Amino acid sequence: MKKLVDILKYVLLLALSGLLMAYAVRGQDLSKIGQALREANYFWIGLTALVSALGYFSRAYRWKMQLDAANHRTSYWNVYHAMMVGYLANLVLPRMGEVIRCSVLRRMGGIPVNVSLGTVITERIIDVLVLFLLLGAVLVLEFGKFWDFVASAVSDKAGVLEQRGSLLLGIAVILVVLSVLLLVLGIRNLERLRRNQYFNKAVLFVRGILSGVFSLRKVQRQGLFWFHTFFTWLVYYLMDYLAFFAFAATAGLGIVAALSVLTFGAFGMAAPVQGGIGVFHLMVSRTLLVYGLTKEAGVAYALVIHGSQTLLVVLMGGISFVASVLKSGRNVMSPKLDSAETTVAHADER
Repeated sequence: MKKLVDILKYVLLLALSGLLMAYAVRGQDLSKIGQALREANYFWIGLTALVSALGYFSRAYRWKMQLDAANHRTSYWNVYHAMMVGYLANLVLPRMGEVIRCSVLRRMGGIPVNVSLGTVITERIIDVLVLFLLLGAVLVLEFGKFWDFVASAVSDKAGVLEQRGSLLLGIAVILVVLSVLLLVLGIRNLERLRRNQYFNKAVLFVRGILSGVFSLRKVQRQGLFWFHTFFTWLVYYLMDYLAFFAFAATAGLGIVAALSVLTFGAFGMAAPVQGGIGVFHLMVSRTLLVYGLTKEAGVAYALVIHGSQTLLVVLMGGISFVASVLKSGRNVMSPKLDSAETTVAHADER
């Protein structure tokens, strides 16, 4: 029954991606999109793929630095292969790639899932902070352009937002009240919970996660760690900027436009759907509208960027998957955790 529910969940998410993709191209001239794709200069797209590959190697090295700081050492290639298998899994199992890569790393390098998951959480916290810094920079640099665009969009939907505002507020209040009640009940029954074996296992698992999270403080070469963090985001930026030269419509856009595409595209990739399909295309194409591009040109650009990166992940992730299977001799795509790890890992997924 659980497998059926999981399959249904992923099918529904894939259907959602399809609907969002359909919405992104709704009302557009598909022949113009096809023409733009045919006329694109794919030399620049190949160059973005090469730059992107360097970014994956850099990100794996940064992850290894965190694991070393948590006193759990393994080879660089174990870390790299586990990370790429996780990215590959995200194309099929949204939001499960992080758990899967930690499971793969346990099987290849013997590192506990809770510790590696803690380092991944730290990665995500850093990424979120960087992303909001970029958002702030974009809004400062392009305030006029985005203000006019957003004001126009909001004014058309002001009535709908006003009607739903009270409903959203009510839901928020209910969630806060439930959270407070759960906290009070937990505190009042703390002694009873401490005698529960599952609670104790969960506590141990969380301690392992916290060990991974706070491993950042113990990283030996802080300068090198932050260099790889900067390099990772520089790679993302260069991918979007270099791809501008592949299309006549985007070739004249500047460095700030690429920053805008990077920022809003990253929000699209963070959506809980397979590989950001649909959401990424919608966010990028709408961002390019702000810079005077047609919807067709924006969708063509998003399709090429997303498609090339997906193919790269399939290629690199597929190689890593084979390497992982050969080394571990098991089904590395199955996120089978220890009993104490399973409960909290599923909680983290949500």
